[in-house]
Amino acid sequence: MAYLGVEQSLTGRHWVGPDVETDRAAEAMAQATGLPRAVAQVLARRGVAPPDAEAFLTPQLRDLLPDPRGLKDMEAAAARFLEAVKRRQRIAVFADYDVDGGASAALLIVWLRQMGLEPTLYVPDRIEEGYGPNVPAMRELAAGHDLIVCVDCGTLSHAPIAAARGADVIVLDHHLGGEDLPPALAVVNPNRQDESGDLGHLCAAGVVFLMLVETNRQMRAGTGARAGSCPDLMAMLDLVALATVADVAPLIGVNRALVRQGLRVMAARRRPGLVALADVARMDTAPGAYHLGFLLGPRVNAGGRIGRADLGARLLSTQSPDEARALAERLDQLNGERREIEDAVREAAMQQATARGLDAPLAWAAGEGWHPGVVGIVASRLKETAGRPALVIGLEGDEGKGSGRSVAGVDLGAAVQRLVAEGLLLKGGGHRMAAGLTVARDRLEEAMARLSDLLARQGAGRAGPADLRLDGILMPGAASVDLVRRIEQAGPYGAGAPAPRFALPDLRIAHARRVGSSHLKLAASDGHGGRIDAIAFGAFDTPLGPALETHGGARFHLAGRLDINEWRGRQSVQLRLDDAAPA
Repeated sequence: MAYLGVEQSLTGRHWVGPDVETDRAAEAMAQATGLPRAVAQVLARRGVAPPDAEAFLTPQLRDLLPDPRGLKDMEAAAARFLEAVKRRQRIAVFADYDVDGGASAALLIVWLRQMGLEPTLYVPDRIEEGYGPNVPAMRELAAGHDLIVCVDCGTLSHAPIAAARGADVIVLDHHLGGEDLPPALAVVNPNRQDESGDLGHLCAAGVVFLMLVETNRQMRAGTGARAGSCPDLMAMLDLVALATVADVAPLIGVNRALVRQGLRVMAARRRPGLVALADVARMDTAPGAYHLGFLLGPRVNAGGRIGRADLGARLLSTQSPDEARALAERLDQLNGERREIEDAVREAAMQQATARGLDAPLAWAAGEGWHPGVVGIVASRLKETAGRPALVIGLEGDEGKGSGRSVAGVDLGAAVQRLVAEGLLLKGGGHRMAAGLTVARDRLEEAMARLSDLLARQGAGRAGPADLRLDGILMPGAASVDLVRRIEQAGPYGAGAPAPRFALPDLRIAHARRVGSSHLKLAASDGHGGRIDAIAFGAFDTPLGPALETHGGARFHLAGRLDINEWRGRQSVQLRLDDAAPA
């Protein structure tokens, strides 16, 4: 049954509310804990039981952090890493060119600098070298180093790691592993085939952090050193939080605690690179998951997409405010250039995918010369539009290089690896929510048909994009700043933990006006003294903006998420409007 009777909203969506079981669980939660009903509804949707509510709302990292030794090869990796430090050996860090790779590299660099060592950073060029270790680079690094640590890559790099003769190689990764592991001294990866998968939601920076936790433990055990004499890992959680959100890792379990604590560290503004980045992004409030995912992350990524691949890692690890400002300004400039390139590719990809049909299990597009640095972003936009896995491929010569993004419950990385095993792809890999691939031009259609079939078997395409899921009903008078802060306690929100959305029923639009080229601001009241301000971003790109701007005094059900708006020192509640329907 449609929620509030909304079979088709102004944007064409069907509203879906909580099921009977979730409603009952929310009522029991509110009665047992005294929490506001809106907060109880959020917790019930997350499957939290009343006795666990307090711990969930105030997660402690010490309670949620797993024993690093539960991951295979972890003790060996930490021991070899610590040995290199004690013997003052030459260490190289080979990192992926995205935020997760850059943050992972920065974690190691910062830790090693505190121990008096300066490692070599190597980040491959996206276009010239592609993703992950390659034979020439690994051979060259091995000639001048005793230990190479591959972060956010390496699990499938058999030949490149074999080429690193004379040096030990440690892999700290989270991408899906194959049946055989590369010939490294240690491969620490929660998504190895022989792992339980319990920690499969960690990004690479999370794996690196656990390795440093184990390294500190071994250091204390071996020398009797006090905890305070080891590098301060809690101060490095801003890097882990940035990587976790930017890599779209699900904000569940320990990830949720890592991000919450990391946001607190970031708010203290002690890391020069992140301070400079926040300043060029014109962040004027305390950081939240939104800022990491949409303001900071894209700028860190910009170097790896269309500029120098190592700019992000250098920014995140620098100790110099002057260098940080220069790097942040360069990345901000590159991010602007990236947006221009992305806009052109996105428009072409959307037209092609729409013509092909957005109701298939896989939405995909391929184009001549599309920049490999933006195909992943465009795939993400296509996924959001279609509500199903999406893949965007840039063609050049006889090959196409593409990037894909998935939706909850559909393992894109596993499907891509299956195609590699079947010979339909030249290369490919990734994890549940994202993957990359290389395909021969003459097998493109065949490969996409097979990938679509594999994803359909996982359920892709069954749930259309027209469903808007809501957590419950809320009246404007109940939407206080205190309530929003209580709801935020159940966050942070992001992948795997969608922000709660509420329906505000039967409201009259007091006034509505266009803001900028496509946004809409409005105020609505319930006729009983309750009133709420709302903003709908991009409203005039959909039927939502015109319908509400010319409301004619009609009443509407409004739906969206609650934010706290700060203006001249005053705080008020604002509805970030997603949808509306005639009441």
